[in-house]
Amino acid sequence: MHTQRGESSGKSIIIIGAGIAGLSAGCYAQMNGYRTRIFELHSIPGGMCTSWKRKGYTIDGCFEFLMGAGPGSNFHLFWQELGAVQGRQIIHVDEWTRVEWKDGTVLAFHTDMDRLEQDMKKLAPGDAALIDEMIAAAWAYAGIVHLLPPLKTREVMGLSDVLKMMFTMSGFMKLSKKWGEFSLEEFAQRFRNPRLREAITLNAMPGYLPTGHWLTNLAGIESKSIGYPLGGSLEFAKAIEQRYLGLGGEIQYRARVEKVLVEGDRAVGVRLADGTEHRADIVISAGDGRTTIFGMLDGKYINDDVKGYYDNLPLTPPLLYIGLGVARTFDEPSSAFGTSFPLDEPVPIGGQEVDRIPVHIYNFDPTLAPEGKTVMRVKLDSDYDYWNRLRQEPERYKAAKEEAAKQVIGLLDRRYPGLAAQVEMYDVATPVTFERYTGSWQGSYMGWRLTTQAAKIQMSKTLPGLGSFYLVGQWVEPGGGTPAAVMSGRGAIQIICKKDKKQFVAEVPSLDAEPAG
Repeated sequence: MHTQRGESSGKSIIIIGAGIAGLSAGCYAQMNGYRTRIFELHSIPGGMCTSWKRKGYTIDGCFEFLMGAGPGSNFHLFWQELGAVQGRQIIHVDEWTRVEWKDGTVLAFHTDMDRLEQDMKKLAPGDAALIDEMIAAAWAYAGIVHLLPPLKTREVMGLSDVLKMMFTMSGFMKLSKKWGEFSLEEFAQRFRNPRLREAITLNAMPGYLPTGHWLTNLAGIESKSIGYPLGGSLEFAKAIEQRYLGLGGEIQYRARVEKVLVEGDRAVGVRLADGTEHRADIVISAGDGRTTIFGMLDGKYINDDVKGYYDNLPLTPPLLYIGLGVARTFDEPSSAFGTSFPLDEPVPIGGQEVDRIPVHIYNFDPTLAPEGKTVMRVKLDSDYDYWNRLRQEPERYKAAKEEAAKQVIGLLDRRYPGLAAQVEMYDVATPVTFERYTGSWQGSYMGWRLTTQAAKIQMSKTLPGLGSFYLVGQWVEPGGGTPAAVMSGRGAIQIICKKDKKQFVAEVPSLDAEPAG
């Protein structure tokens, strides 16, 4: 079936930002007959879902895994609607992550949960009962995902679908009540074995992850509904960009929005940094929330809730990325989050004390490196203020990046002897780098930190006192991530359709549809 766009409503929509949320909003708006135009400050799509090339190597700046990459999840339909997974090879890795200790002990979080259970009990036999409870919960989450009826693209469900949804959601709510009320770090403290406590705590990065979310991820990767899209984040984003353009949408790159134009109590367009003004019936911001609310709108449309978010909610810690291109291959099992190995003693890197190095070896994606070579990536929690101060003195900033890269290469050389001499490329991206290219506040790559408290917050996609304006993306979806971004953009268009008394339509493109351009 060929893609059909909804009957034109005659309404126009301006979207700020061509990240995943903005592209999602654009695609679904076009499917429903709205005329859209996206303004993006960068020269490429994707926002935080990005990659970059250096000397023939590609450094992935986003994906460890993609929820809904495989057909075992209802999220898979959304990626199909956006043209993101059709014809794309999905890699299913061997391990979630691997934790090593100084005496050579290793705990691999296998994607096979039976094997994971065995290895955890081998490491910590005294914790067998709690391990059984944890694994049983992960299997229960997996069972619920597979029991959910397939979503209908036009959202018309039969009675049997509704009854099954009610039954499975009841089970999901019971699990969430039990496992969603405490963080993974809190759960880790229930184990008596100190190494198992440490290993599970390391899975909590970037901190305070609700235990239920982690168990859902374990279930998804075991069932292969979670995977890694071959080619990485930018290629994935470009596929959605092509879907949007094929639906008739327009994107203007290198177009920084400085102001949202308001007349009366309605948003009516935007003003760009070059002084040009562009009008539309509706404005959607998929850009940085703080910049939008307090910059583009001068802080005029807030209430205590909105102000409280930006005053009190913790951010996902910004990251320091060190990408390496090395002239060698690796026989290690493929891993979603890589290997964490300990250092002999803590080392200051980029203004932070580091006692472990988490290294991600992309031996499972040959498209990122020349034949016989491999991309490696180290991500470390970082300090925005440290790098922002250095940015005021470009030479010191450059020297600090160089020093961080050399430190990491030296530490990796101890774990992988001879590696330092095999490094052909290295590149460092700081929180300031991400802020400069994406506009994300303090370079936070997933917005608000997903705490057990934040997970309960339902943020509005509108602002008080301002009509014809919507917010989408990680700043209205605590925890962020690409699935949340897609749902946020999709949800905004559903709200607009309902307001316009239109049936929301979402279509999966046919395989023989002509590509954009």
